[in-house]
Amino acid sequence: MSAALDEAAGTLLAVWEAARERTTSRLSSAQLRAIMVVEQYDGINLRRLATLTDMLLSSASRLCDRLVAAGMLEREPGRYDRREISLHLTPEALRLLAELRTDRRRRLERILDGMSSEGRVALLQGMREFDVGGRRGEATAAEGWPVLQPSGERIGDPVRPSGEPPVARTA
Repeated sequence: MSAALDEAAGTLLAVWEAARERTTSRLSSAQLRAIMVVEQYDGINLRRLATLTDMLLSSASRLCDRLVAAGMLEREPGRYDRREISLHLTPEALRLLAELRTDRRRRLERILDGMSSEGRVALLQGMREFDVGGRRGEATAAEGWPVLQPSGERIGDPVRPSGEPPVARTA
C-alpha cells in the first residue's frame, strides 16, 4: 500500500511542481515555502519563521532580505517589542499564491475529469482521512501544537505540558 501511494504521490508532486514552475519561476522553493508560512502566520517573527522552515536564523534573515527586495514581503516593527520584526505578505505575494493555487487546481481538475465518479469520491475520502492522520502525527511531533486544516482552522486544541496556549504551526 505504501509503495502504491508513493508512486501516486509522485504524480501529485509533478502536478504541483509544474504549477510552481509556471507561476513562481522567479522564486526558489525555500522562498516559496517562507511565503506560504508567512501567509499562514501573518505577523510571524523571523525566529519563528526560521524554526518552521527548518533554517538557521541567519539564512532566514537573508532569505527575507531577498523577498523584501523582490516585493513579496514587508517587515514591520513588533507591537510589543520594537526590536522584534513582524513579517507580512505584500499584495503581490498574495496574488502570486492565488495564481499558484488556481493553476494547481486547474491541473488537478484535468486529471480528476479522467477518473470515474466513484474513484473521485473514494480519493477525496481517503485523502481527507490521510490529511487528518498526518496532521495529528505532526501535532504529536510538534509538542502539542494545534493541528490545522488547510483553511487554517484548528482541529482540536491541544495544550502544551507547561499549560501555555498552543502556538500555531504550519501544516
